[in-house]
Amino acid sequence: MIEFRGVTKQFPDGTRAVRDFSLVIPARRTTVFVGSSGCGKTTLLRMINRMVEPTAGVIEIDGDDIAARSAVALRRSIGYVMQNSGLLPHLTVEDNIATVPVLQGMKKKDARGRARELMHTVGLDAQMARRYPSQLSGGQQQRVGVARGLAADPNILLMDEPFGAVDPIVRAELQQELIRLQSEIGKTIVFVTHDIDEAFLLGDQVVLLQIGAQIAQVGSPSEIIEDPASEFVSTFIGAERGRRALHLKQTARGTVVVDAQGRTQGALAQDGASG
Repeated sequence: MIEFRGVTKQFPDGTRAVRDFSLVIPARRTTVFVGSSGCGKTTLLRMINRMVEPTAGVIEIDGDDIAARSAVALRRSIGYVMQNSGLLPHLTVEDNIATVPVLQGMKKKDARGRARELMHTVGLDAQMARRYPSQLSGGQQQRVGVARGLAADPNILLMDEPFGAVDPIVRAELQQELIRLQSEIGKTIVFVTHDIDEAFLLGDQVVLLQIGAQIAQVGSPSEIIEDPASEFVSTFIGAERGRRALHLKQTARGTVVVDAQGRTQGALAQDGASG
């Protein structure tokens, strides 16, 4: 479990990115910070592994104040996946994934074996192990980034808009891959996005933020959609524009789901029953 208590971050230029933020992030669930650019969501994420130090307040992991831990040791114990993968261009795929385990003292041979296991876990062909990042597609690079984040078997995985730089088709594939992975590995994932649909798809707990990392609403996707806490929330999730007002429509091929503008959003699954 991760807990923020009264956390504030003010940068030297006077910008207060986070103001008196408090939140409990449950263990082995996916919590998504969502909001417009500049609302403080990435600052919150980076304070968890002390890439950014808070000006005031306390952050605890399982009841222990992270300020009492070595920043380097803390970062090596937490997985981190960023938007542009952040792979080291001079290292092969397997050596990129093996970086943190090697730094933690694992023998290179064993770390490479772990890397190949993780390549399979995230859906990468073993033949890619000796390739370099420049030889991979954007989606493949992001899969390597996820594998590297998992390499040290961390309890916590931080993901900073990891799918924002890939095309919509690849993004959808990576989202489904993350859902599959989380069902298998059960990590505490903190995910940052500005896309409310991505937040609702991935999050067990969604934290909708305003400027200064002020919480507009926190809850499950269903709770937020069914009962927006304010006009700001309604507008952000698209409720006021009718985007969330869906209804059923019968067609020659079956029942489809249509939005307020009459655009088809999906089809009802058929159970295959007959007779």
